[in-house]
Amino acid sequence: MSNHLQGKTLVVTGAASGFGRLVSERAVALGANVLMADINAEALEQASSSLGAAALAVPTDVSDLPQMQQLAGAGLAQFGRLDVWINNAGIMPLAFFKDHMEAAAAWHRCIDINLKGVLNGMIAAYDPMIDAGQGQIVNLSSIYSNFPVVGAAVYGATKAAVNFLSESFRVESQGRIKVTIVRPTGIPTTGLATGVVNPEAVVGILGQNAAQYGQLMQGMMAGELPEAYTSDESIEYFALAPEHLADQIIYAINQPAGVSIGDITVRASGDSYIL
Repeated sequence: MSNHLQGKTLVVTGAASGFGRLVSERAVALGANVLMADINAEALEQASSSLGAAALAVPTDVSDLPQMQQLAGAGLAQFGRLDVWINNAGIMPLAFFKDHMEAAAAWHRCIDINLKGVLNGMIAAYDPMIDAGQGQIVNLSSIYSNFPVVGAAVYGATKAAVNFLSESFRVESQGRIKVTIVRPTGIPTTGLATGVVNPEAVVGILGQNAAQYGQLMQGMMAGELPEAYTSDESIEYFALAPEHLADQIIYAINQPAGVSIGDITVRASGDSYIL
C-alpha cells in the first residue's frame, strides 16, 4: 500500500494512552508529524517523548473551544499545516437512570468531552482545512451509537450525536474535507472501562450473551482462557486488542486524497456484543 501520510500533520486528542497513543506512534513511523493532545500533561509528555521532533505534546482540555483553537494554531506554527484531525478523547460512564445520584456528574462530563469536545475539534480544524483546500476529520464514535440500550443512555446519545455531526459536516464540506466515523467495539485493555459507574450496565450491549462474556473476561484476567479465545488467528477470538483498531484508523487516513473511508467498525470475530 502506498504511504499517503509522509509529511502530513495529524492532530490526535486523547493521545496520552489507548488508541490515541497507538495511532500517534504509527503515524510518526510512517513519516507524519503529530500534535498529541490530552488533558493529562504528565502522561502526554511521557507518550510523546519517545517520538522525537515529529511529535508535539500540547496539553489540552477538549471541552474548551479556545484551547482547541490554540491547539490548531500550535500545529500551524510548528508544522505549517493541518491535514488530519482525530477526535479520539472520550469517557464511558455507563450507568442506569436509577444510578443518577452517583452518575450525574460523570454524565455531564461525558457530554462535555464526547460531544462538545468533538464539535470543538471540528470547529478548530475547519478554517485551516478549508483554507488549504483539503483535510480529513476522524471522529471516534462507538457501536453504542447503533441503537439505544439500557445502561448507556448518555454515553450512547453522545456517540449518536457524533454520527450526526460527522455526516452533516461531510455533506457540507464535500470535495474539501473528508470525514471518517470510527465505531469501536468493546476493547477491554484501553482503560475506557475505568469510567464505568455501574458495571452491571454493560448488560445493554451484551444482552443474552452477558453471562458468557462475564465468564470469558474472568478467564482472561486469570490467564486461563484457551488460545482459541485469545489468538487473533482464531475465529473465536473474543476481545479485540487496541492495536487492531489503531491499524484500521491508520488505514482510513492512509488513502489518496480522492478516496474517503466514511464509516468503519472493527470487531473481534467472536465478540459477544449484540449492537
